[in-house]
Amino acid sequence: MIRVLTFGRYADSNFGGIERYVFELAHALRGEVEFVNIVAKRGPPPDVPMAGTTLYARPLLELGGTPVCPTMPLHALRQHRRAPFDIGHLQFPADPMAHLAFSLLPRTVKRVIGWHSDVIRQQGLLKLYRPFLNRLLRGADAIVAATPAHVSSSEQLDVVRQTARFRYVPYGLDLSRFADRPEMAGEIRRRFGGRFLVFALGRHVYYKGFEYLIRALPNVPGAVLALGGEGPLTENLRRVAAELGIAERVVFVGRIPDAELPAWYHACDVFCLPSVERAEAFGIAQVEAMACGKPVICCRLDNGVNWVNRDGETGLAVAPMDPAALAGALKRLQSDAVLRSRLGERARRRAFAEFTSEAVARGTLAVYREVLSRL
Repeated sequence: MIRVLTFGRYADSNFGGIERYVFELAHALRGEVEFVNIVAKRGPPPDVPMAGTTLYARPLLELGGTPVCPTMPLHALRQHRRAPFDIGHLQFPADPMAHLAFSLLPRTVKRVIGWHSDVIRQQGLLKLYRPFLNRLLRGADAIVAATPAHVSSSEQLDVVRQTARFRYVPYGLDLSRFADRPEMAGEIRRRFGGRFLVFALGRHVYYKGFEYLIRALPNVPGAVLALGGEGPLTENLRRVAAELGIAERVVFVGRIPDAELPAWYHACDVFCLPSVERAEAFGIAQVEAMACGKPVICCRLDNGVNWVNRDGETGLAVAPMDPAALAGALKRLQSDAVLRSRLGERARRRAFAEFTSEAVARGTLAVYREVLSRL
């Protein structure tokens, strides 16, 4: 059994992409890998089963929107003394204490970095952090990215672009629960009166671009938006909808229990990921929607988002921060049921061919075995 220490940022009911990646990986590798996941304490536990051991560290403060948990290194070293780790798997962007805990592990522990995204917003702090980040990257035994676009679009990997051991393992999910249309999907359709239903989902934060999607809606007559999730911008988004006079066409669903998610994807006509910054580097929600046979509208971020959702094949891609472009894509799919069906079917096939939990488990385990085989 390979023993791995990882840092999944959070493990609570407000799931993000990195959190879901770590949880899915731990489940997929049960029996092969024993995970210890150290995370910042934020909210109540998630409503999905957890594999391995999850330890919560309390944040002392937030720095640039990132929790600082001084006890994280203590948790890591205590766990290593109890039973030595074979591998440390740091998910980046990482909070400072996770980085420190990762760096304090003895060199007998192999170092794997999961590269999810560059640091995008905290450019001032990045200038201070950059020397430590560069040292971290140079010391990695492998850097794992979900797509080649994660590496080619990164500025912060330039320091090791010619020397690092990059490995590509697309994120994967247990897609079996998305295969069939739940009965609840019909109830949702009836709730919205059979209107053209746009579904969007995620934390209500700046880079998700939900405001631009709401601003697009007045130009898509007859469409209604179901917006799942919550966050610091929720009330602002409500105000925008009210100011535009479309409050009745933007339904704030709130946090959707994991068991109910497939029904929402199946109920919608199109899924929209309107993220506007490269902090959105993959978009796991895209894969979930694709597995339900739904076309996806996303923005051209020139990274893994567009590698997953292929413009003209599995959905449509438009310019970021452009409500008119979003409205145009929505109207195109609204008016063309044949196109919706064709894109949705291709999306479903791509999801089940490329983004399964079996694929991510197989690829990640190969990376772990490779780094452990090196002296």
